[in-house]
Amino acid sequence: MPEGICYLVGAGPGDPLLLTLKGRDCLCRAEVVIYDYLSNPALLQWAPAEAEKIYVGKKAGAHTLRQEEINALLVEKTSAGKIVTRLKGGDPFLFGRGGEEAEALVAAGCRFEIVPGITSAIGGPAYAGIPVTHRAHNTMLTIFTGHEDPTKSESSINYAALASAPGTKVMLMGVERLATITSGLHGAGMPETTPVALIRWATTGEQRTLTGTLGDIAEKAAAASFKAPAVAVFGEVVNLRGTLNWFETLPLFGKRIGVTRTRQQAGEMVQQLRALGADAFEMPTIRVEQAPDKRAFYEAVAYAHSYDWLIFTSPNGVDAFFKVFFEIYKDARDLGGVRIAAIGPATAARVSAFRFQVDVQPEKYVAEEIVTALQKETSIDNLKILLARAEGARDVLPKELSRLGAIVDEAVAYRTVPETEDASGGIRRYRETGADLVTFTSSSTAENFHALNLPPCEGVRFASIGPVTSKTMHDLGMPVNLEAAVHDIPGLVDAIVTFFKTEKK
Repeated sequence: MPEGICYLVGAGPGDPLLLTLKGRDCLCRAEVVIYDYLSNPALLQWAPAEAEKIYVGKKAGAHTLRQEEINALLVEKTSAGKIVTRLKGGDPFLFGRGGEEAEALVAAGCRFEIVPGITSAIGGPAYAGIPVTHRAHNTMLTIFTGHEDPTKSESSINYAALASAPGTKVMLMGVERLATITSGLHGAGMPETTPVALIRWATTGEQRTLTGTLGDIAEKAAAASFKAPAVAVFGEVVNLRGTLNWFETLPLFGKRIGVTRTRQQAGEMVQQLRALGADAFEMPTIRVEQAPDKRAFYEAVAYAHSYDWLIFTSPNGVDAFFKVFFEIYKDARDLGGVRIAAIGPATAARVSAFRFQVDVQPEKYVAEEIVTALQKETSIDNLKILLARAEGARDVLPKELSRLGAIVDEAVAYRTVPETEDASGGIRRYRETGADLVTFTSSSTAENFHALNLPPCEGVRFASIGPVTSKTMHDLGMPVNLEAAVHDIPGLVDAIVTFFKTEKK
């Protein structure tokens, strides 16, 4: 049996892109992933699909497993020869009980490694525009926990030492006891006028920041129903937020946006939206499967060199075609002199990724426009054309090409089917809390979203990538609140930014 190893990985403060490269590498190689409440579920996208994923989240009053049981689980899986990646919010050794888990592994004779992570004590304030150190304000940083065993008769927090220590103080895990803690700090000599900031769900699109002073922050938090998980910052550096608040001023900050593409493709759009401050999340409604008639598709690809033109209508078609092509042939030149047309820049980019030149790309990203573009290039009469596209695609393109005299063959490269898994929890989240906007990038995403029969969500708007998708949405009785003028992902993102900017006015 191979020797197992357990990686205790700091999952960072929330933004999945703040995971370290080594942390991501550990996820990519994991056979078992054990993750907690403060580990963003989006991180699971980097784990192998076949990896066992175990949630052991703990929050106030709700423990999936006790710490002793988590320790035993880590030992069990590692002792069984597995590569175990244990995701812990923030850094595993900063109030994360990573030391206890490492001790349990040592006691059991298990191999382990520590992979540090960005702690919310630093990353959280940074995303709120608060540097925890600044030469003009402080020369010292103190990090403490406000979480204590509720059964203890007295507090172990040394209020006198905290109040007298110079510089910034950052508190993790203690917002539920904020009134008691601020009272204790004031009683020990910290001025009531000390600036304080609370940052909830720091570094994510759900981030919320509340500022005040030591004297009034507890009252403000209660009035705003400010809940955990939150970081508290005490000190003059809080006043820099007015100048340095960069994240919460992004154009889509706080907008809850569901992305209904496939799991493999949703990440690109989610990242673009998150970069603009959105609370974007994956809720894939479709997945791509291989061609239903594998033999027929292989034969079409094998004889692609005998055609005059090869037309791709989506990146999925490109990937499916060239995957099979390079299984059959070892030399790109075996494609012969066939010329290539592609609809949309994303499709063209996928062709280019395989080192092939796109000869024709219509200005508008719809199938009908490829005919016009081809006619500008050459006479269509008697041309042999191979269409590599999805099962059940619209018949407008082959009919029009045939009408103009072309000899058209279709190669069904793939098909889209309803997604049955909710790996990232996006569908569950939509059911529970809704969204401000849901995006649709194809007719199939709209059809399968509609088939889910999700409960009505007050205030939700629907965004379409283009007229074909919009027509499908209308036919299903779904509203189309905005449609991208440029029918690709960047165009849809731009349309979303414009929509919310206009709505603010």
